[in-house]
Amino acid sequence: MKKLVLIFSILFTLSLSSQDKRIPIDTTVVTSNTITVKGKKVNYNAQTGMQPVFDANGNIKASLYYTYYYRTDIKNKNKRPLIMSFNGGPGSASVWMHIAYTGPKILKIDDEGNPIQPYGIKDNPYAVLDVADIVFVNPVNTGYSRPVTKKDEKVDTKYFFGVNADAKYLADWLNTFITRNNRWQSPKYIIGESYGGTRVMQLAYELQSRQWMYLNGVIMVSPADYKLLRTESSEDYAINFPYFTAAAWYHKQLPSKLQQKDLLSILPESERFAVNELLHALAKGGYIEETEKNNIAERMSFYSGIKKEIILKHNLEIPKSYFWKELLRNTSGKTIGRLDSRYLGLDRRETGTRPDYSPELVSWLHSFTPAINYYTQNVLKFKTDVKYNMFGSVNPWDFSKNNARENLRKAMAENPYLHLLVQSGYYDGATTYSAAKYTMGKIDPSGKMKHRMSFKGYRSGHMMYLRKVDLEKANDDLRDFIIKTSENIGSAQYK
Repeated sequence: MKKLVLIFSILFTLSLSSQDKRIPIDTTVVTSNTITVKGKKVNYNAQTGMQPVFDANGNIKASLYYTYYYRTDIKNKNKRPLIMSFNGGPGSASVWMHIAYTGPKILKIDDEGNPIQPYGIKDNPYAVLDVADIVFVNPVNTGYSRPVTKKDEKVDTKYFFGVNADAKYLADWLNTFITRNNRWQSPKYIIGESYGGTRVMQLAYELQSRQWMYLNGVIMVSPADYKLLRTESSEDYAINFPYFTAAAWYHKQLPSKLQQKDLLSILPESERFAVNELLHALAKGGYIEETEKNNIAERMSFYSGIKKEIILKHNLEIPKSYFWKELLRNTSGKTIGRLDSRYLGLDRRETGTRPDYSPELVSWLHSFTPAINYYTQNVLKFKTDVKYNMFGSVNPWDFSKNNARENLRKAMAENPYLHLLVQSGYYDGATTYSAAKYTMGKIDPSGKMKHRMSFKGYRSGHMMYLRKVDLEKANDDLRDFIIKTSENIGSAQYK
């Protein structure tokens, strides 16, 4: 149970104005707590507050809200790993992994992740705080983080909102954080979910090349790779296809020959079909022969539960949004979730080409929103009238010059200590598990670093940790990765 003493200190006050003057620019609140992880007692402090973003001239550009958890019963912090955690969007707060995955407190939800009233939080018995400290960071306009401007000065959106700009200012912020908290000697990790996958790929090289901060690990949770995502290319349609098999299997829409098998025994079949047959067929476009087109459509139907004639009418290109609407159209008439296809939705009409809404997201917002607002003010003791932005405005976001994949490759090539862990849910239809595997191959086309990459899949969706079984398994996989890549690893060199 939580004990303790509240330490409230205002580090300094600055005579600048910001988008919301109710948020202090540089402040810290510390509380002390205890939880039991893996059967052992863990004493820790929770440090939360605002820390400025400084530009190259020392001017304050923004102030970011963060929460930093660190064990207080560790004698040698030099060997203590530190995880720096981000969510995605772009424009999403750190709330999702903070109070549902790796943090010491998690939502009160049922074992499958559905909301329970009254809303609230409870101890996380699987948190990785036993092996690593962790800081949850909210980029500009998410959580309580806001730009800082002088009077009548407009916000410099190009400084914050883009693949490269985002990584640059966050790397600056992390340098300040690491220095203030004396963590330069610690093994370091960055973890990002969804767009956070692109963010940490880019950030790894940004930290290494500009801050001279070398990491031990990059963790991508349900990563979004914008070199593939929503491109409507042959690769996009083919690489994502095995997700159709997973979702159809879950809802019992596959032929009995497949349905009677376990999920993990049929997914490799679907993956081979997608890469070896479907991709080649899609690449031919209108020049594909009718016999082959019919054979491919039949195979797609077999592995997806979608009728052959519908697939042919789509020229073998089935958008995921159509699949969410179509899979159960002729049975229950319900839609399936985008981020987690185990969830069901009710549309105004059964006709149409895409669902009216994402049933999983509205379900999650039921429980996350009240929980984070209660937690920050009543448990972490950060008091404010400012709105906590679950999703903030970050438009327009600059996706140009996105070299995140290649930059992670360079970071790994230049740093023999750096390893990659990818975690995905099989029922995630937004950033599919098969696309995550594809990204791993594209990061290292030579295959010479694949022994430093690992993939872990879970029988849930985008936020696999909302399902209790996968919350435990995903944290254990993360824990094992940290231990393996931070303890007794020898000299950083190629042999």
